[in-house]
Amino acid sequence: PGEVSRAAFVCRVWLRMLKCPCPPSSAGLELSVNNHAADFTLSTELGPAISLSCLVQNSSQAEELLWYRGDGQVDLKDGNKVNISNVCISPVNESDNGVTFTCRLARDKSVQVSVILDVQFPPQLSGEETLHVEEEKDVTLTCNSKANPQAHCTWYKDNQNLTLQASRHELYQTSEIFRLSISTVQMSDNGTYTCVVQSPLGTGTKAFHLIVEDKKPVFPTEAVIAAVVIVALTIFFGIVARKEKIFKVW
Repeated sequence: PGEVSRAAFVCRVWLRMLKCPCPPSSAGLELSVNNHAADFTLSTELGPAISLSCLVQNSSQAEELLWYRGDGQVDLKDGNKVNISNVCISPVNESDNGVTFTCRLARDKSVQVSVILDVQFPPQLSGEETLHVEEEKDVTLTCNSKANPQAHCTWYKDNQNLTLQASRHELYQTSEIFRLSISTVQMSDNGTYTCVVQSPLGTGTKAFHLIVEDKKPVFPTEAVIAAVVIVALTIFFGIVARKEKIFKVW
């Protein structure tokens, strides 16, 4: 009887396994993107489309694939999900620089390969700007520019290298902002300033026409108020001093 019950138990276990098979293991499965089995960086340029192809390696069955752009999932057509999947970026633009595309196994998202786009482009800035500033005021000229690889900036005044004065000129820059500040503007600062941004891929420029205007006379507000107060007090005390005569008249 004991052997019969054990046999019945084994039989029931086998029946359960047949009805509810264990999910296949993802051990040994690998993905590759453009023949890279590990995360990598893809350098490209503006314009031409690029294609990313994800392929399942070492699989004996159909495997569904998922694509992500950053944290957002990419919509794929039904015929572009099983064992091999492709995404196309067209056209490539500045906003794609630094973006991560990730291909993942649908049933085990820990199996994945990521590619970071390194989109290279020259500095992009142009145009002109006219600034009016009163003498002895402060003014700031700002160039906003994106570039990859990072660019550097040189400032010119009337087509000559700008001679910086530590007491009046200040330069500030980040990867996308180049700023020239001039304090206590003088008539000699009048002229055209040019921001020239250069990288190995090209050059961008922007001109600023700085027009320094004569200092406006300052209205002596405090002095006028003081004078009005004095006059009012004088009239008031004069009335008080002569109130008896005024009342007699009335």
